Amino acid sequence: MAKEKKEEVKEEEVSEATSTEGSTDVESTNNDDLTTETQATTALDDIKKVEAERDELSDKYIRAQAEIVNMRRRNEKEQASLIKYDGQKLAKAILPALDNLERALAVESASEQLLKGVKMVQTDLLKALKENHVAEIEAEGQAFDPNMHQAVQTVPADDDHPADTVVQVLQKGYILKDRVLRPAMVIVAQ
Repeated sequence: MAKEKKEEVKEEEVSEATSTEGSTDVESTNNDDLTTETQATTALDDIKKVEAERDELSDKYIRAQAEIVNMRRRNEKEQASLIKYDGQKLAKAILPALDNLERALAVESASEQLLKGVKMVQTDLLKALKENHVAEIEAEGQAFDPNMHQAVQTVPADDDHPADTVVQVLQKGYILKDRVLRPAMVIVAQ
């Protein structure tokens, strides 16, 4: 009987060991599954973060490229404008001298030689301005344009001068290509 008990105890120990090993394997498998799921979830979260960061950086890159293109366009426009209106400052500086030459020609008491010399200087200045795309603004008899004319006085309209027309030019105006250098100072019929 003692032998039988020993055998039963051994069988129980073996069956307990087997069942313990089986449950350990199941627990180990369950733990491995949980660890794998956790790692997969963490990896997916990391991938999403990296993708979001990539998208953000890609967006910043695209915006920076667009800004560079816009800066180039602005720069090209500014350079074209500088080239187009090159000499504007010089032309503005010359206009008062041209006005003074016209006033000198209007004086009747000057000698013919002096008038001839002043007329030659005036002609040369006008030619130089014309070659550099500076032109006189046509004003007298024209419709009043506040972009081209500066009204300094008004007179009542009559048959010869309808309302909102330039009656007289007090000081000539000039344009450089399509930019007004100086508006014409005019008297306007109202």
